[in-house]
Amino acid sequence: MVSTALDAMAGTAWGRWLGLVAAVWVQCISGNNYTFSNYSDSIKTLMGLTQLQLNGLSVAKDVGKAFGLLAGLASDRLPTWLLLAIGSLEGFLGYGAQWLVVSKTISPLPYWQMCVCLCLGGNSTTWMNTAVLVTCIRNFRGSRGPVSGVLKGYVGLSTAIFTDVCSALFADDPASFLVMLAVVPAAVCAVAMVFLREGRVASADSGGDEADARGFAAISTLAVAIALYLLAADLTGVGGGGGLVSTVFVAVLMVLLAAPAAVPAYVGWTSWMKSRKAANADAEDAAAPLLLDSKEATAAEAATQPQGNGEAEEARGPRLGEEHTIAEALWSVDFWVLFSSFLMGVGTGLAVMNNLGQMGVAMGYTDVSIFVSMTSIWGFFGRLASGTISEHFIKTRALPRPVWNAASQVLMCAGYVVMAFGMPGSLFVGSVVVGVCYGVRLAVTVPTASELFGLKYYGLIYNILILNLPLGSFLFSGLLAGLLYDAEATKVPGGGNTCSGAHCYRLVFVVMAAACVVGFGLDVLLSLRTRRVYAKIHQAKRAKRSAAAAQRVS
Repeated sequence: MVSTALDAMAGTAWGRWLGLVAAVWVQCISGNNYTFSNYSDSIKTLMGLTQLQLNGLSVAKDVGKAFGLLAGLASDRLPTWLLLAIGSLEGFLGYGAQWLVVSKTISPLPYWQMCVCLCLGGNSTTWMNTAVLVTCIRNFRGSRGPVSGVLKGYVGLSTAIFTDVCSALFADDPASFLVMLAVVPAAVCAVAMVFLREGRVASADSGGDEADARGFAAISTLAVAIALYLLAADLTGVGGGGGLVSTVFVAVLMVLLAAPAAVPAYVGWTSWMKSRKAANADAEDAAAPLLLDSKEATAAEAATQPQGNGEAEEARGPRLGEEHTIAEALWSVDFWVLFSSFLMGVGTGLAVMNNLGQMGVAMGYTDVSIFVSMTSIWGFFGRLASGTISEHFIKTRALPRPVWNAASQVLMCAGYVVMAFGMPGSLFVGSVVVGVCYGVRLAVTVPTASELFGLKYYGLIYNILILNLPLGSFLFSGLLAGLLYDAEATKVPGGGNTCSGAHCYRLVFVVMAAACVVGFGLDVLLSLRTRRVYAKIHQAKRAKRSAAAAQRVS
């Protein structure tokens, strides 16, 4: 009975917004996979590892995302709450075991067992991300760009949230940081299991595109406020070192993170006021059903979907913009163009994020937490802005969404060139550029995949694309960065090695800049091949706005 009531709630306008806010909170804690640099040096020292061996652990962390295919397959068969439960349990076990090692509660585990623990932690996020993305994109089908930008934006902030809270409360203690990674996601997912559910909202209750736009604008504004707050704390150092000031910093941050709940509260209030007004005017209106018949909903959805691209049609399977099965998507040339360009962007970005700790040491920094936090915060701006801006230009100019991926590749290439020179401040500049561009890649690719290949099997298609994370980590972080660093490093007594100077990673940055040039060419190609798909999406959105305007006038 309770489950039925919650499902019915998800079918109301305020219920789906409450689900989105719960999803936002999950995303705030599901970026723990990007925090490896915060405690990697402790693991390296404790276990006496070389850089290649340490990068092997970071690859194992990212290989966990390869098993995200299981989450993709399960997303069409299991309820959202169960996906979240699986992810939170895996994270608790994976990061909990790492805490036991780093805190010296137990002796260091054998190398392969540490790989398994990191793999579990990495895989946990795939269940969380799949649960929230698939559910929210289906709940807000007409606003895929803003949904992706908001959710991926909060993922980008999660690293900074974890890092700054740990710095404020525990003075950057690696063991305490791992306790947070194990416990906090499990607690947040327990809340989200109650409120995040898939449901259809009747057109009369949804509020339309304009109401949705206002809701996304409010949540995005709060996200920007959180990002600026974290940025100010990092630049001024007020959040670190413990004491009353640090406690106040954390308390204010918690209030800001809770603030998005005001959006579903407002939607619920306005819906209640409208229902009261309608009940007074006409009793029959109060009895109108809130949920669409499933066949009518399917027909309404089909009416707003683009009908394909004659130029991009493959010899087999449907046209781009129509529903694809997994086999049909994998047969499409455009899927592999998207996959390959995604690899160049996220693979090289992961190499930087996984090696920020050692890059900072090589450049003479004793504390690299600010670079980790900068990458996270600027990644947020890239994710949030690209989702909203790309949606705007589809509506106004029919500009293909992959154009923004191409632009990010150019900027990322420039960032790697700057880092290769190793000038003062280059690591700070590079961490900002990489954060922005990595965020753009994630936020733009997510809705692009749904627009080109449909939503029916989107959970699995998304996780196939996410295979680029372990693959890119292996190629650019595990092999490229690990081997080239070890070639420049000198051994230290007791095991392991170290390297100081800009030369340690110079060739790594040069190779990654070249990879971005290849990615740019692939993104331009995909933009050309999909221009008619986005022209039809543009026409559908314009027709919907015109119909809504005519209805308001009447």
